[in-house]
Amino acid sequence: MTKDSIGKLLEPYVDFPGMSGEVWSEGGIDWPDIQGKLLIYLELILKWNARINLTSIREPEEIIRRHFGESLFVGCHLGKCERLLDFGSGAGFPGIPMQLLRPDMRVTLAESQRKKAAFLSEVVRDLNLQTEVWYDRVEAMPAERQFDVVAMRAVDRMERALAEAARRARERVLIAGPAGGSYSGPLKDFRMAEAVPLPGLSSGALWIAKRIQSKGVLLTPLFHVEQS
Repeated sequence: MTKDSIGKLLEPYVDFPGMSGEVWSEGGIDWPDIQGKLLIYLELILKWNARINLTSIREPEEIIRRHFGESLFVGCHLGKCERLLDFGSGAGFPGIPMQLLRPDMRVTLAESQRKKAAFLSEVVRDLNLQTEVWYDRVEAMPAERQFDVVAMRAVDRMERALAEAARRARERVLIAGPAGGSYSGPLKDFRMAEAVPLPGLSSGALWIAKRIQSKGVLLTPLFHVEQS
């Protein structure tokens, strides 16, 4: 696996109609540097996955598509954000690829399983990221810890997690999950935009819920994706 082969596999996830230009501001994106760091990240996943179950996906190409690609796709739809919480980060998805894409953000990776959290700390150190690793459940964070955006992907006890995400998110909750999922129940103070299908052969979708600031105010959609 090389940087160029990683970039080729990721093309469908980072180049799509309707992508907001502001995502690529703040001096632009150093795509070759991101590819190089993703290669290091992949090598760490494969090394650790032989000892602990970071991911059930074992093939490097599928890790790149399903984990790196879908995480970057979420990052491309993020919009303005200064502080982001990756809720139930696991092996670092979607938080670490999003941090690589948006180094201007302050990202917190929340992971309660100690071995996975130790893995995240090694990735943060080896990639020289300014990313925080929270070694506990999100519920254990001080009540005043708030984030502009809470992102989650394949977390356990989704309804409970969404309820906690709603308490932590000032502006938006982003969910990468099944296309037929229902997430609006615990997010009663948020307006859910139409789901965006994830690229490739995945049956998943990206759901974005925007906090309703006040009653009687008509919210415009957070983003628009042209349909081909």
